[in-house]
Amino acid sequence: MDPVRNPYAPGAGQRPPELAGRDRELQQFEVVLERVARGRPERSMVVTGLRGVGKTVLLNTFKSMAMQRLWGTGKIEARPDQSIRRPVAAALHMAIRELAPRHRGPERIEEFLGVLKAFAMRDPAAAKGTSHWSPGIDVPASRGRADSGDLEIDLTELFVDAASVATDLGVGVALFIDEMQDVQAADISALCAACHELSQTGGPLIVVGAGLPHLPSVLSASKSYSERLFRYARLDKLDREAADMALLVPAREEGVEFTQEALDALYEAADGYPYFVQAYGKVAWDYAPRTPITLDDVKVSAPEAEEELAVGFFGSRYERATPAERDYMHAMAAIGDEPVATSDVADSLGRKPSSLSPARDSLIKKGLIYSAERGLIAFTVPHFGRFLRAQPI
Repeated sequence: MDPVRNPYAPGAGQRPPELAGRDRELQQFEVVLERVARGRPERSMVVTGLRGVGKTVLLNTFKSMAMQRLWGTGKIEARPDQSIRRPVAAALHMAIRELAPRHRGPERIEEFLGVLKAFAMRDPAAAKGTSHWSPGIDVPASRGRADSGDLEIDLTELFVDAASVATDLGVGVALFIDEMQDVQAADISALCAACHELSQTGGPLIVVGAGLPHLPSVLSASKSYSERLFRYARLDKLDREAADMALLVPAREEGVEFTQEALDALYEAADGYPYFVQAYGKVAWDYAPRTPITLDDVKVSAPEAEEELAVGFFGSRYERATPAERDYMHAMAAIGDEPVATSDVADSLGRKPSSLSPARDSLIKKGLIYSAERGLIAFTVPHFGRFLRAQPI
């Protein structure tokens, strides 16, 4: 069939043509938006899940929903080697710029931008002699507000001021943070404290984060009240009905059908993970000579999908690991696909658990594994164990 008309999108963060199986999360965020619009107290939101379950897609969808309500929005992607001060400043700058044309008092906007500039220029990563650095804001930096150098104090003051600007317009501001588990520990603490202050004052600013399954434990380790500070949504693989809809709805818009046997085989291959559903659906379409797409089409095309996943989805991550880290992951894979005990990995390698801590910690920082709970670790990528067991050691 015509590959140009192929509707499937197995790309990082690319929205699939049919966002199936996420109605509950979309309704939850709709409630958050509506409550904030009515001046009701509401928690910020955190979405968690393994790689490939659609966290970034959902985060981007939330952002679009907020923009449709004329909110100010900004988005960042956290990095473990970077303070969030500058990225947050840039994101809030964008959010306020979205609101500025509708604000009656330009001096009020300029006042906030002066605070924002002062906040950004206190980035500790700025090298000596670069105090002239500017975040592209054409107003003088304010003094005495959000510029103490203590991120917790500064971020709280910045959020309160941004919320005040939004209050004047009767709308909200939303800051979206992808890969939130990579925010540095001190910055996570500051972020929680700022959200806590907003939750007490009722300011119309929310933080919406997305990250790996251990993100809630990262937040709770930072501030004990974070468990009550955020509304948590855990994304998992799609059930059979949702996975079928992800394939059928876009295909039918192009006049294409699947046989039931083909759908059975695709669900077994993809195991319901949204990224895999798109990957297998895409190659099945390209290989099928005509509609309906059959079981034979799936069987013929599946090896290409598996090869693409092995190179792009699994292989690219595997290549980032050092030899010692690869040994650690192979040992995990040999034990099984469920969360495994760190002591079992050490036994498998004939090493003391303490000697493997550097490899384990480095794999966690690289986002390849996570601590499911104390003493247990698991892969962040679904089916990664299966991939590793097929690789030569």
